[in-house]
Amino acid sequence: MQAPEPGQAPEPGAATEPEEVEEARETGPLRRCIVTRDSGPKETMIRFVLGPAREIVPDLAGRLPGRGMWLSARGDVLERALSRGAFMRAARGPVTLPSDLRARIEDGLRARIRDLLGLARRAGQAVSGWQAGREWLQAGRAGLIVQASDGSPAERARFGGRGLPSAAPLTAAELGGVFGRDHAVHVVVAPGRLADAILAEAGRLAGIAGVAPDIVE
Repeated sequence: MQAPEPGQAPEPGAATEPEEVEEARETGPLRRCIVTRDSGPKETMIRFVLGPAREIVPDLAGRLPGRGMWLSARGDVLERALSRGAFMRAARGPVTLPSDLRARIEDGLRARIRDLLGLARRAGQAVSGWQAGREWLQAGRAGLIVQASDGSPAERARFGGRGLPSAAPLTAAELGGVFGRDHAVHVVVAPGRLADAILAEAGRLAGIAGVAPDIVE
């Protein structure tokens, strides 16, 4: 952890830690949240870096150059980071915080989910629609069920797929756009890395949005 800025008391529960230790963690399996100090898999966290003008930039893919600042993917943790100067301490100096940072993260995560679903569709690993989805379920080809967040709860429950991971991170219009239609309520994804990635991004989105995760595993 880092030393506090001159004249600034450290946040309760915070302790300083050498920079090289923090950087070394970026090569390991776990990341440490700069607010809670808890460590967890990077798939459950959000990475931030400093831009050229020292603006805080969310690095949702975890690939931008620079020393990463990691937050647990939770809306309340993000708000604490913004209100308590956690980014400034982690960056060891002044930073610029976009006023719409939370919205940028949520929009970026939704875009990542759409992109992953698009990859799965083009690879023949995802289908949409009641009939096609049910056929995959019955044939044992399903690894993940994605349903529209604004779809009828009764219809979503009637679709079935108990025992399979499921999530509802996008609206029917957003899901439909991925599959070239006006709307889609039911999507089935084959088991594999893409299904795992979609489920992880849905979890991060639910956490940042501060809503009850519409996810079943």
